[in-house]
Amino acid sequence: MSIVVLVGDGMSDRRVSILGDRTPLQYSRNRNMCLISKLGENGIIDPISPGVTPGSDTAHIALLGYDPFEIYTGRGVLEALGSGISLKRGDIAFRCNFCTLDEKGVIVDRRAGRIREDGEILAKSLDGIRISGVKIKFKQALAHRCVLVLRGKKISHEVTDTDPKRVGVKPLIPKGRGEDGERTAEILREFLNIAKETLSEHPVNKERIRKGLPPANFILLRGASFLPEVQKFKERFGVNGACIAGMSLVKGVARLLGLDVVEVEGATGGLDTDVLSKADATISSLDKYDFVLVNVKGTDEASHDGKVFEKVNMIEKIDLLLGRILEEKGIEELTIAVTADHTTPLEVKKHTGDPVPVAIYSKSARRDSTRLFDEISCSSGSIGRISGKNLLPIMFNLEGIGEEFGE
Repeated sequence: MSIVVLVGDGMSDRRVSILGDRTPLQYSRNRNMCLISKLGENGIIDPISPGVTPGSDTAHIALLGYDPFEIYTGRGVLEALGSGISLKRGDIAFRCNFCTLDEKGVIVDRRAGRIREDGEILAKSLDGIRISGVKIKFKQALAHRCVLVLRGKKISHEVTDTDPKRVGVKPLIPKGRGEDGERTAEILREFLNIAKETLSEHPVNKERIRKGLPPANFILLRGASFLPEVQKFKERFGVNGACIAGMSLVKGVARLLGLDVVEVEGATGGLDTDVLSKADATISSLDKYDFVLVNVKGTDEASHDGKVFEKVNMIEKIDLLLGRILEEKGIEELTIAVTADHTTPLEVKKHTGDPVPVAIYSKSARRDSTRLFDEISCSSGSIGRISGKNLLPIMFNLEGIGEEFGE
């Protein structure tokens, strides 16, 4: 078996005025994606359900054949697993951002200039702290993204976020629910005070200020979660699988579900990611694994920043990635799907609940009349409109995987 799901993160869009009211997929040169559409089956996917805005985490859980409503406990655990932190039952994990506060404590940049190279040094200055018997693990995940893990007794995920998700206001103060929740919130409040003092005085931030860069002088917390019980991917489907991604969140979803994570040099999770290295890693992984999930994050980053032609360019890079896989493996040897995890419109700059296009090729697939890969063309395909968790069962059926239901 050689089964591939290629996910352009946030690749789906709405019509964009500067592109002549076309979507970036309609505007771009994506001939390899269109080849999958031409030779296969097409449709549109509601990653969660119609009109529900998915996160990248819940969308990938669904695209991997699981119901996120049953197993999703929050983003923090997934970021921690994706960053290589081993979690224990009872640990509480948070997704974090380095951010920039002004002298009045107001957020002026939620991502501290998308800090990259200095983040690891700053994170180490906050790692290993103990507060009220609770050990704190703090680690940079990717760029401005970080992970906070609390390990100890009488702690809870029932605490509020501190990220207001906008600039021009002060961070929120964490509050807890119940006795353990309030104890956890108190620990977080003390940790944030330590973080503010430590980061403000850190030589790295003083140097950033000298260079005219925004200092990473505070932490925003959200997504408190705990490790859920999950049936592993191979046990669930009888297929051994791997994941190729630059973003720690997607790696975390993979590790939670029991997929192996293949590390790829140059996979940055940004616009500068090395797509051909990801393609080569996919090709070599298919010699060992039956199934490979490939995520490319750059399209989502461009969308959040409203960078129209950067998104178009990233779509064309993803198309090159696909072309390399098709050329080296041969399309006849593959069962392959191209899709997105959610819609991130350039003119909205955040996720929305619009469905995303999907094209599936297999030697066993019915061939419909769709010839182009985009949000509108795929909507007229033979697959119709499905939920994210339906994608893998459809692909596995084409490979003859799965048992008959009934007699």
